[in-house]
Amino acid sequence: GHMLGSLVSPCRATISNLICLCGRAHLDWSCDYRLYARDRVNPARLFGHTLQAIHAHVAPEQPLVVAIDDTLVRKSGTKIHGVGWKRDPLGPAFQTNLVRGQRYVQLSAAWPDSNGQARMLPIDFTHAPTPAKPRKDAPATEHEHYKEQRKQQRLNVVSLARIEALRLSLPDSRKLVIVGDGSYTNADILRGLPANTVYIGRIRKDALLHALPGPAPATGRPPLYGAQLPTPEALRTDDTVAWVTIEAFAAGKRHTFRVKTLSPALWRKSGAACRLRIIVVAPIGYRLRNGSRLLYRQPAFLICTDPEMSLEELLQDYLWRWGIEVNFRDEKTLLGTGEAQVRTVASTHNQPAVTVAAYSFLWL
Repeated sequence: GHMLGSLVSPCRATISNLICLCGRAHLDWSCDYRLYARDRVNPARLFGHTLQAIHAHVAPEQPLVVAIDDTLVRKSGTKIHGVGWKRDPLGPAFQTNLVRGQRYVQLSAAWPDSNGQARMLPIDFTHAPTPAKPRKDAPATEHEHYKEQRKQQRLNVVSLARIEALRLSLPDSRKLVIVGDGSYTNADILRGLPANTVYIGRIRKDALLHALPGPAPATGRPPLYGAQLPTPEALRTDDTVAWVTIEAFAAGKRHTFRVKTLSPALWRKSGAACRLRIIVVAPIGYRLRNGSRLLYRQPAFLICTDPEMSLEELLQDYLWRWGIEVNFRDEKTLLGTGEAQVRTVASTHNQPAVTVAAYSFLWL
């Protein structure tokens, strides 16, 4: 009843409104709140149905493409678990604004279609809170515990744990492709990837890259990295490297993209054992209206931990990532994810995840 109510509610998605939509306004409300506060609902089992359906839809030889990202749910209460001052992602680039809110990590898997497009369906929604800082005059044991909690509850640690849990739920024969933005292209994610898992994400245009090491010298320690390679921006402006034309589906139709590639390459943040493929995607021209001048967006610089993956598949998987941004918009503006007035540890984890699971079932 709550899941259906969250999909058809014309007002705020609070638990009290969901109770009224279910026709239980004049009954006892205690069981509705205890459903989440006493951990009587398991979001992982709900998302498991969506994952099973996607797994049955995708051919066995095809990989499972999953986008990962985090979102901020604004809150004003001071007693809500996990609420803290966070950086406002909608703030201007020249000024860091802070807002109070909760942070959640979401995984969305691709439901591919025959023409190249795909719908991203949420398969995981996990609360990633930051620990509360103790007072200055608190005992030293509390400060040590706070430092350890900060290490265990970092966003990269939580995200990697969700990727590992997803990998364990899949058959060993199914390749898993994780697609993320620049914030997830870091040492924690790249070095901690499980077996049979590929990562595709953005990289800085001035990243320092290296070639594979040469033969080991007769004496001394063998080198881990070879000569320095051009940066992704230098590769883009290098006229000696030709552009390759490929097609991919994006924004409702198939487009022609110009890309440059460099493989294999090593990046110190990913380690000497991780061979990468660097991809530079030229921006596509567009017009604001018919007859206006041609405009261009910024180029994209990508890396892939599988140097053997084809350029068409690599670019298409990354373009599907935009679907998780659409999920965030629908979940927070249409379904009201995070609007429920709950504040306990279990409630702040379970109730928003249930609304996201309802959204996933709707598309399924």
